[in-house]
Amino acid sequence: MPMSKLCSSNDDTRIPIIIFFAGSGWILRNWDTNIVHSQCSALTQEVHAIVVNVDYRIAPEHRLPVQYEDAMDAVLWVREQALDPNGEQWIREYGDISRCYLHGTSNGGNMVFFTALEATSMKLEPLRIAGNIMNQPLFGGTERTNSEIQSIVDPMLPLCVQDMFWELSLPEGVDRDIWYCNPMVEGPHTSAISKLGRCLVIGFCGDAIIDRQQEFVTMLVKHGVQIEAQFRNIGFHAIELIDRETANDLVEIAKDFINNT
Repeated sequence: MPMSKLCSSNDDTRIPIIIFFAGSGWILRNWDTNIVHSQCSALTQEVHAIVVNVDYRIAPEHRLPVQYEDAMDAVLWVREQALDPNGEQWIREYGDISRCYLHGTSNGGNMVFFTALEATSMKLEPLRIAGNIMNQPLFGGTERTNSEIQSIVDPMLPLCVQDMFWELSLPEGVDRDIWYCNPMVEGPHTSAISKLGRCLVIGFCGDAIIDRQQEFVTMLVKHGVQIEAQFRNIGFHAIELIDRETANDLVEIAKDFINNT
């Protein structure tokens, strides 16, 4: 798990830890690309945080929910490094494990949600998940939404690509109303939603899955989750990969969320 890191100017001041799940559509080995490295470096520099960039297994060789298991293993690894006298120096000496943030983009945002839910049932102290950042989280479902129907010719996430992502990543024999894909359905996860900590959801109105993201926010509100939602009128799924200004804006949004926790 490579880390982007910035030493605090004051050795007595510990800095937050961001556990980062890059977007991959479940099927692309994306964590070690230049783009993801740039995203992590920007978070490190602007937020003044340690960023743990997580390598998780990909589909179709490894189908859901193994990605959630890898994500939780990363959380436990951070805890172990902080408590081990011989652990990773940056985490042990500079990281504040009481201020850990889960941050993910696209399917990485999906992973943030389900990892945060799992964390509510575990004794992680002294590690604490202080907040959850879901950038354009990837969800789906059996019944098409308006934004999905309109995305048939979307240049970034057309409907056929969405279908492929889920066909290759979901367990064989299940439909898209399993909670991994559609968290709005009732499932074993539902009772834990109200236990989630502070959440940030970011979306763009040109995103093919914007309808599901907005429904997701509504669900969190109904469960009493402390939520901040930012939906931009202009933009599309993964716009930050090709638009530097948007990429910078997303870092600033995450920075404000973390600094206000």
